[in-house]
Amino acid sequence: MRRNVAPAAVVFDLDGTLVDSMPLVLRAFAHALEPACGELTPAEIIAHLGGPPERTFQALIGTPEGVADAMERLRDYSLRHWRLIRPFDGMAELLDALIASRRSVGVWTGRERESAEWILNQNGIAPKLAACVYGDDLPTHKPHPGGLEETLRRLNVTRDQSLFVGDADVDLLAGAELGVRTLLITHGRHVEKALRNRAWRAVDTPAEAYALVRSECGLAR
Repeated sequence: MRRNVAPAAVVFDLDGTLVDSMPLVLRAFAHALEPACGELTPAEIIAHLGGPPERTFQALIGTPEGVADAMERLRDYSLRHWRLIRPFDGMAELLDALIASRRSVGVWTGRERESAEWILNQNGIAPKLAACVYGDDLPTHKPHPGGLEETLRRLNVTRDQSLFVGDADVDLLAGAELGVRTLLITHGRHVEKALRNRAWRAVDTPAEAYALVRSECGLAR
């Protein structure tokens, strides 16, 4: 891969990358799973995240009735607390700078379309996107790279022309599998060395990631 090519497009994950939603996501999942699984730690929940919530619930609960109840509890909790989700500082300015430099911006999220569109619209992100692929758009889910490949297809860019930014191991695995330079936001968590080495870069915070994107794209800060 030609690493010296400035990106023509940047694709972002949503939760934990553009918006600060992970605390709410973890509380919502904990609330949804409590009747069937008791009190789960954030680490136990994070280990099963990736793709539609039904897949997480199926893995942890197993019964159709239990999954249906968990989904209802998740929706109820999320609807009551979605207003707590906020964009990370500097996110809007970065997207505006990318667009002003004639670069395409896309989102690939594991969230289903309904809640993802709500977040994108409420935080002013939707009008800035040239493409968005949701968790229920395709039969495959992260870490399968199919959603990222579809996002690049919609943006009409090649892998070498692209940069992908995400905060989960499944994001890194998908980007590395597809051969797209992938910037991982760790939020200070430990990432195994073998996995971390697959990243183009790894940083602790969204602010550091946004600065690297600006640098890679030759944008003023």
